[in-house]
Amino acid sequence: MTVNEEQIVDGDAAAPTPPTRQSLARRAVALVRNTWRGLTSMRTALVLLFLLAFAAIPGALLPQRSLNAGKVDEYIANRPTLGPLMDKLELFDVFASFWFTAVYVLLFVSLIGCITPRCWEHYQALRAKPVAAPRNLARLPHHTDATVDVEPEAVAEAVRTRLRGWKTSTRTGADLRAGRPGEITVSAEKGYLREAGNLVFHLSLVGLLAAIAIGKLFSYEGNVIVIADDGPGICTTSTAVFDSFRAGLEEDGTGMTPLCVRVKDFKADYLDNGQAEMFTSNIEYQSGDDIASDTWRSDQLQVNHPLRVAGDRVYLQGHGFAPTFTVTFPNGETRTETLQWRPDDAVTFLSSGAMRFDPPGGMYPDSAERRKNQIALEGLFAPTALMHGNLLSSSYPAMRDPAVAIDIYKGDTGLDTGLPQSIFSLSKELVNQGRLTKQDRVNLRPGESSTLPDGTQVRFDGAKEFVNLQVSHDPAQGWVLVFALTMMAGLLVSLVVKRRRIWVRVYPAPADADTVSDTLDPQRRRTVVELGGLARTDQAGWGDEFDRLSGRLLGDLRGGAGEANTDQSTPQNRA
Repeated sequence: MTVNEEQIVDGDAAAPTPPTRQSLARRAVALVRNTWRGLTSMRTALVLLFLLAFAAIPGALLPQRSLNAGKVDEYIANRPTLGPLMDKLELFDVFASFWFTAVYVLLFVSLIGCITPRCWEHYQALRAKPVAAPRNLARLPHHTDATVDVEPEAVAEAVRTRLRGWKTSTRTGADLRAGRPGEITVSAEKGYLREAGNLVFHLSLVGLLAAIAIGKLFSYEGNVIVIADDGPGICTTSTAVFDSFRAGLEEDGTGMTPLCVRVKDFKADYLDNGQAEMFTSNIEYQSGDDIASDTWRSDQLQVNHPLRVAGDRVYLQGHGFAPTFTVTFPNGETRTETLQWRPDDAVTFLSSGAMRFDPPGGMYPDSAERRKNQIALEGLFAPTALMHGNLLSSSYPAMRDPAVAIDIYKGDTGLDTGLPQSIFSLSKELVNQGRLTKQDRVNLRPGESSTLPDGTQVRFDGAKEFVNLQVSHDPAQGWVLVFALTMMAGLLVSLVVKRRRIWVRVYPAPADADTVSDTLDPQRRRTVVELGGLARTDQAGWGDEFDRLSGRLLGDLRGGAGEANTDQSTPQNRA
């Protein structure tokens, strides 16, 4: 019965033999091994690095919830179909998304798996002897030979002396696999720093990525606007003191570094065309034991020159103007408020904003009546007024001739509703519902006022400057700098240093060698010297270095021994 007939049982093909546990285990091990090899290859690491850079593009082009949640909500509201889908794909939380984290972790694993065996191989190469000389040195890219009137042992010793600083190995007799009688070979290698620099570059890259990741986990960043009038300032007692606060995944804002800052003044230097030249703010601060002893220290903030204290950095991020208004109610009581307005024009600092004034306590016992008599302002502020008829504009960013153009409202400002409102504008719904009614529209300069029909007076007192301070904490920033510097140093070394090898073979010249000059002393032993050079990478300059080295070496050997008949050649002129 044939094999095919044995496999037929009642006209049906026999069932295939099920795989054994051992075969399944071998397949699983092979799959894991091949997957690991593919993941830890340098090609995969480069692909993952490219994917990481590509994945960061949406984080730069789209609004991110961690930076501006309101802008994200507005973006989604304007795109009712595409917006929710993009939100599900975490395109508004790119750097905290699962897919960005997956690429980041895979890149870590790939780099570590790729670098670890290379480090071991480099360690073994440092301990190993330089490789033995090739059988035919004439086939190397750089080659020269000569016959000298020096003993072979003396030639080998002179070569080792000349190659000081190279890693050398001498082979004689039994160490040579096959050679001429009396042959001695010297193997020399240099440029191990090239691979060391390459490894330092990749290890520093891993360290840099790790430091950035750790910094994002344990860092925090808060922004707050402070009026530059030597007021009480801020203290980092809680996240509530900041206008915006962003913390790492492992931070909740309860363990911030105790720090108090108050702003004494602010000065902006401008060119004649209004371009900003320098921003300077004099501050006082307390930290650590200074808080308990109520000791204030002075410092100066400038752009890119932050205050560094106790691991935190205080940056001067921006500035603007905060108009001051005083409202005098019919009974003679007053309310004064200074509040920052938003710069709408970065060149002239024409700013917009709003203010809300609640009547003094006890003036209106009924809460409903009190809400009907609240005062609200909304309008524009110009640091250097430029009038176009009744329209206010600004001609210069410095506060030379301040003025405001405001609408004055009376009624319910929404302070008691509990609903969030922008500090830079009034609620349009309250205006449309008639709960806020416009009383006057007026342009005012410092000291000027407007009186409403019920006797309420609104006076513009002038303006102060405010600064936007950013308090940042990143425990890994020092390591980021260290790894960045070592990465650049390793890259520079790997690009500058050349890995090269030289082999020198010396052996007694044959008795009938026609390359020996008649001028040589026949009583002395003649020696053939062959030199070959090879660079691990094809870099310009190695050929010249080989020629200089071989010229000095042969020159030393010929010194005092008469002229030698030499044949220095390269593959080109030998052809």
